[in-house]
Amino acid sequence: MRLGPYNFERPFLLAPMAAVSEAPYRQMVREMGAALAPTELISAEGLVRLNARTLRYLRHDPAREDPFFVQLFGGDPARMAEAGRIARDHGARLLDINMGCPVPKVTRNGAGSALMAEPARAAAIVRAVREATGLPVTAKIRSGLDARSINAVQVARALEAEGVEAIAVHGRTRAQGYSGRADWSIIRAVKRAVRVPVIGNGDVARREDVERMFAETGCDAVMVGRAALGNPWVFRELGGGPPPTPAERTELILRHLAEQVEHYGDAAAGVRAFRRMLTWYARGLRGASCFRAKAVLIETLDGLREEIARFFGTAEHDGSSGSEELAEL
Repeated sequence: MRLGPYNFERPFLLAPMAAVSEAPYRQMVREMGAALAPTELISAEGLVRLNARTLRYLRHDPAREDPFFVQLFGGDPARMAEAGRIARDHGARLLDINMGCPVPKVTRNGAGSALMAEPARAAAIVRAVREATGLPVTAKIRSGLDARSINAVQVARALEAEGVEAIAVHGRTRAQGYSGRADWSIIRAVKRAVRVPVIGNGDVARREDVERMFAETGCDAVMVGRAALGNPWVFRELGGGPPPTPAERTELILRHLAEQVEHYGDAAAGVRAFRRMLTWYARGLRGASCFRAKAVLIETLDGLREEIARFFGTAEHDGSSGSEELAEL
């Protein structure tokens, strides 16, 4: 897959996920074989207003994230263009426009999946951001608003006409959120309708899922979301590599914790943020419930390190897919 001046040999991407797609985790999944790992969705309004918290989302290590891939959300072309310039000036080399988030606090401002109802405005945003920044621009869309308004093909064609470099298609509607099954036939329809690369998204967790998605849709790459929660090794496994050993799992989780603390610049804040990550890392392991109950109460860095080493150093897989746990988390 080619995006602007960049070629990517491995056809796997991490989906942008709030409170997950932070710099330490993005860097780890790329080490494990993800071609790209965009930031979590970043508010254009927050960037334009130079909000300190929003600007922190642009922290990255250029040596480990090349090219730095930033996802923006917003509903106004001019504000999105300005936000794109700010992201570019902070190191972004690829920009993605979120047109799929179903969360009300995003859609009520005309952003995220609300843009699926207005293909012309969605296209205008792509044009404005591309012209303002000179960077390759991609977009992430959904099947449509609901089962009665499946319009991914129409939106994709409008975006392609304005110079979008690639389109990621989540095979669910806004009304579905993350429930039900993704309809891969929509991904196939978009792939047949446009010439730019199409990235399939939805219900990919194993290598056989990837093979089936490529076969059924003809897509150019696959984006992995929930299956990557607490499982950076999924990208290695999708490429035919082995699952992690207990020792490898423990070592990487401890490194992730250390980098998370460094990223936050404060041990207490890093520990609080990382405890949620641990609920995902424990998915599918025996004793996960007891571990979670204990880990979420730990306040100190040393205490969390000790509990991680104790549990993950010996924990065995319980034989399940972990999907049921994931739905509850």
